[in-house]
Amino acid sequence: MRTPQEIWSLMKAFFTQFQWVTVVELVLFFFVIYFVLRTLCENNAKRFIPVYIFLILCMGTITVFSLKVDALWFFLFVSILSLFFLFLFGTEIKRGIYNTGKNIQHRVNASPDKQTQLAEECVNAITKAVFNLSKSNTGALIVLSNGSMPKDIIESGVLLNASISSQLIEGIFVPKAPLHDGAMLINGDKILAAGCFLPLTQKVFPSDYGTRHRAGIGVTEVADVSTIIVSEETGIISYVQKKKDQDVQITRYIDSMGLKRILKDYFNRELATEGKKA
Repeated sequence: MRTPQEIWSLMKAFFTQFQWVTVVELVLFFFVIYFVLRTLCENNAKRFIPVYIFLILCMGTITVFSLKVDALWFFLFVSILSLFFLFLFGTEIKRGIYNTGKNIQHRVNASPDKQTQLAEECVNAITKAVFNLSKSNTGALIVLSNGSMPKDIIESGVLLNASISSQLIEGIFVPKAPLHDGAMLINGDKILAAGCFLPLTQKVFPSDYGTRHRAGIGVTEVADVSTIIVSEETGIISYVQKKKDQDVQITRYIDSMGLKRILKDYFNRELATEGKKA
């Protein structure tokens, strides 16, 4: 076991014999750790993060105090440990890389005029579908995501990643259809998923707010999203959003012009943001 004096000497030697190749090694080392932590966070596996960090700290402590274990063994251990966790989520990583590449290509090809046209098409399609559902008293719950939807909510439904169309929206919410009871998630110009389960708000609301309304309110309390709700009993269209003071604002009896204005604000903001990211 190393003495404190020996540990101090090793630390001084590290800084006095410092080389630029060491910087590259350290950057790559911490990048691998960051990538593993981000993968665990994005795939609803945060419970593994303390285990991962604990094992790295344990091996680091052994490396510092043991005479038989040097830095090479430490880096080898962390590399194998990181590869193990990445292997567990290999499918999710491949899907993320594929979707990222596809989204980047889509954004590069989308000129401002095409973005405007695309936004208008999405607004018209959703408005038409929502009012058709309202006229037939067909319940619906549509979530407009700002890219911060929790992964467990997305994975509770069926991933679609489909283009927005009024026929698809109406078809999903047809009574007795497999996905009609869940929520539809819209992210940018895509229907990301359908049949998703949302958390219910625990706040007190009027008795005519059913499960669909409580779910539409509840998701805005846990994520940066807004929701469009069509009542199954009355056909009333409501819009729920979180204000800056964290209070939830519920607007009922939305008409066609009001819904189009809401959707235009959403799509103009989302598509413009995607264009900047590209």
